Amino acid sequence: MVELQKSRRCATHFACGIAIFTAMVLCGGCTTQEETNPPRSATEQLLLSSAADRALTQANLDMFAGRTVYFDFTYFSSYDQQYVEGAIRDAFSRAGALMAPDNKSADIIVEARAGAYSIDTNSSFFGVPSIPLPIPGTAEEPVTPQVALYQKQAQISYAKFALLAYANKTRAHIYSSGSLDGSSHWTYKALFFISWRSTDIPEKAKPKNKHKYEVWFPQYDTQNLPPPAGGKK
Repeated sequence: MVELQKSRRCATHFACGIAIFTAMVLCGGCTTQEETNPPRSATEQLLLSSAADRALTQANLDMFAGRTVYFDFTYFSSYDQQYVEGAIRDAFSRAGALMAPDNKSADIIVEARAGAYSIDTNSSFFGVPSIPLPIPGTAEEPVTPQVALYQKQAQISYAKFALLAYANKTRAHIYSSGSLDGSSHWTYKALFFISWRSTDIPEKAKPKNKHKYEVWFPQYDTQNLPPPAGGKK
C-alpha cells in the first residue's frame, strides 16, 4: 500500500512538472520582440558627426561677421553630406555671417571640400578561435565556441575639410582655411571574462565625462530676434 502511494506521488509530481514545462514553452512561444535593423549603426553615424564637429572648431570665421555669404558645395562629396553642410552653415552663422538665399545676392562665395570623412576599423584577438566540426554525411557544420583571452575592436573616424572664400563680384581670394581635421573613436576591449568600452563620442560617453568631449554648445543671439507678431521690439 505504501509503495502504491509513493508511485502515485511520483506520477503526480512528474505530471505537474510536464504541465509547468509545457506552460512555459507555450508562454515563451507567444512572446515576440520586434527589432529593427537599419543599414547603419548609431555608433557609425555618431563617430562621423563627432569628427566633423571637431574639425570645424579649428576654423576662425570671425572675419565673416556682418557679411552676406553664399555656400557652394559643388566640390563637396562625402558620407552624411547634408550633416556636414549644415554644420558648416551653422559655424558661419554663429560667427555672425548672414545667409544669402542665392549667389547673386551674396558678397562672398564660400566653397567647401572634403579630403577624408570615413572610419578605420581594426581588431586584435588572442585566444582559441572557433573551429568548424564537420559531420560526415550531413550538411551541418557546427563550430566550437570562441575563447578569447584578450580581444580588442576599435573604430576611429577621421574628418578632413577645407574652406575657400572669395569675393562674388571680383572673384578675388579672401580666405583659405587650410586643413580642418577632426577625429573620434569607439573601442571595445575584453580580458578573459571582463569587458569594457571607451569612447570620446559625447552621446555615448559616461554622463560624468560627457562635458570633456563636447566641442560646441547652444548659442543664443536674442538681439537678432524679430519683434513678436503684433508687438514692438
